Amino acid sequence: MDQAVLVSIQVGLPQERVVDGGRNADERTWESGIFKFPVSGPVRLGVLNLEGDGQADLQNHGGLFRAVLGYSADHYPTWRADLEMPDLAYGAFGENFTIQGLTDETVYLGDVYAVGETRLQVTQPRMPCWKLAARWRIKDLTARVHERNWGGWYHRVLKEGLVEAGQAVTLVERGSSDFSIAFIAALMKQWIDDRGAMRALAAHPVLTPRWREVFAERAA
Repeated sequence: MDQAVLVSIQVGLPQERVVDGGRNADERTWESGIFKFPVSGPVRLGVLNLEGDGQADLQNHGGLFRAVLGYSADHYPTWRADLEMPDLAYGAFGENFTIQGLTDETVYLGDVYAVGETRLQVTQPRMPCWKLAARWRIKDLTARVHERNWGGWYHRVLKEGLVEAGQAVTLVERGSSDFSIAFIAALMKQWIDDRGAMRALAAHPVLTPRWREVFAERAA
């Protein structure tokens, strides 16, 4: 594999939006941290967030196990063509790190990457919700992301420090080679029925605790 590169960094604090044909007619507004915009120069990465970043739904985003959302830059040409949006900018899927040279198929649970001064470990797939579709006002966008199994992946921060777009994303430790992000996402979506994999993931110390609970319940 060629050297992976952090091509863009995005941050954004939660924003409120007026409902536009939303899921619930009684809701007048919705709030999300999915609105991320590129930043230039060095950015400090702490154990919970990049400086200037935040999440609205802390049950499903953020925290020690989901401090940074990564997404593959390699997917963008397909999305730009498919959505007929040739200028679709990095960060469109709510990611903090847009990474060239890594995909959901080549990233594995527990992988440790060096980026600038930091060290990050892959902890789970990202399963986008209805807010991604609402952000772009494309009704079936979330469904299309799930169909392609291109949701991205979360990291926890093992070492804090400065990061900057253009830096290498270097694999320093391979995690669980049986469990790619794409495989775990497919297992969670129940596209695959593999009780052995569920039991193994239920006991995996790197996987986000809630995901461990879900796989334990299903395996039982």
